[in-house]
Order: sequence, then C-alpha cells, then structure tokens
Amino acid sequence: MAEIILKNEQLEIEVKFHGAELCSLKDVESGIQYLWNADPKYWGRTSPVLFPFVGSVRDKKFKYNGTEYPMNQHGFARDMDFVLISREDDEAWFALESTKESYQRYPFRFRLEIGYRIEENTVTVMWRVKNTDEKEMYFSIGAHPAFFCPLKEGEKQSDYYLAFWKKDGSRPEMFCNTVFGQGGLVTADKKDYALEDGVLPIAEDLFDGDALVIENHQVQRVALLDGKKGEYLAVEFDAPLVGIWSPPKKQAPFVCIEPWYGRCDKEGFNGELKDREWGNTLEPGGEFAAEYRIIIKR
Repeated sequence: MAEIILKNEQLEIEVKFHGAELCSLKDVESGIQYLWNADPKYWGRTSPVLFPFVGSVRDKKFKYNGTEYPMNQHGFARDMDFVLISREDDEAWFALESTKESYQRYPFRFRLEIGYRIEENTVTVMWRVKNTDEKEMYFSIGAHPAFFCPLKEGEKQSDYYLAFWKKDGSRPEMFCNTVFGQGGLVTADKKDYALEDGVLPIAEDLFDGDALVIENHQVQRVALLDGKKGEYLAVEFDAPLVGIWSPPKKQAPFVCIEPWYGRCDKEGFNGELKDREWGNTLEPGGEFAAEYRIIIKR
C-alpha cells in the first residue's frame, strides 16, 4: 500500500507513505483536483513536508558546535518513508524517527509525526516534533503544498489573484517581502507590495525573483482567486512566515502557499545552527505542535 485515502461527502485526499506527502485533494462531487500533479517538467513534487530545515543553508552546510554538516534544501524528511501509526475514517497519522544515517547529517535524535484530518470542506495538516535526545534540538518545519492555478484549461495564471488576511480577519493594504538573492538565500532587501482590498494580481513576472517571503505574522490567511475574483481555495495558519512560490520564469500552472516555522539563511550568515533566524528550539523530551488548514470553496 503506497498511500492512505481519506474521504467524506465533500473531499477525498491521498497521502503517500514516502515523505508523508499529501498527493491528492479532490472535490468528491465535481471531481476537481486541487493539488498539483508533480509533473517533473515544472516541479516533481506535490506537497512535501520541510524538515528539519526550511529552505537552503549557506554553501549547503550548517554548523553545530563548530562542526560542519552538509544539508540539502528543505532537509531530508520529504525523501524518507514514514510509518502509519493511526488511522480513522477522517484522520491518519504518520511517523518518522531519526536513524543512525540521519544522525550523521543532523546530529539530533527526534520523532516527527504528521497528521491529516478532513472535516467538511477543510483539510487540517498537523505536525508534532519530539526531541528524543538528551540535548537541546534546533530545527525548522514548513509546508510546501502546490495548488493548480489556473484551475481550468484555457485559462492563464496571470488571470488569477492572491488574497490576504491578517489574524484579526481584516485585509491588509500591503505586505513587505524579504527579497531573495543568490544561492537560495535571502538578502537584507525588502520590497513592499500594495494590495487593493487585500488582493494582488498574479502578474507574469511575480515570481521571477523566486518566492515571496512574508515574515512576522503579517498575514495568516492566503487565498487563490479565479479570474472573476472568486475564491476557490484558502490556506489558514498561525505560522510566523509564509512563502508563496511558483517556478521562476516558467509560467508553471500552480502556486504554492507555504506556512513556515523557519526560513533559509540570509546571505553572509556564518553562525551556528542555534543562531539561524526563525529557528526553533526544543529542550530534551520537549514537543512542538503546529497545524495549518486548507479550505476548499465549493
């Protein structure tokens, strides 16, 4: 069995054991598929979990207690097989534990649990990170779900819109983007994006500079709107950062909305793992829990 299927009267989802990755999200009545199909022509993934790093580390290595360790972008959990630890009609949980091999490249013992729950028109994605080591653990975790945009054949992504909300439900007049530089690292530069009633057109060049990185809890809900400004999908989260991405200069037919507890390094960063911006710390035996929600508008 390569994946688990959860279904109710409105939604059906599939989750792979490999990476505990959400790989399908369909409307039961219409059959509309909302998740990207992992076509490698553009991007060969659908909704990978980013752990124990979000984004890239400088020179593809990080430093812990003076020792350097190699690390690929977004960590390694997305490329490992999880085990199923519980399943009900509307909820399933998967787990990954550190191994001798993972300890060689990330010197911490951990248990990562990822859960999925469907309720009416909402998918809740849940994370639990447990420090099973005898020392403090430093980590990041994030989401990377890719949603079809445009949703229908014959439409263009540039006909669509992004909409933003603050935590209090109000729509912001603007947001401040942390600008990417070279090597998958962000710079100290910022760029403001003006919004009209919280809405931003998805211009053809919007992602030419890589992902939009929105920090400091500026927004807590991001929606995709069709050409008539009708909302068809939203992501709600409590995370302090959200990335919004589509492959630069490819006009790929999807947009990722990515709640993050962590971020790539900044250009010039040469510090220890514990000093990375937006990182998280767990005491021995400690547990971190977070979730985000995908809401389908029918």
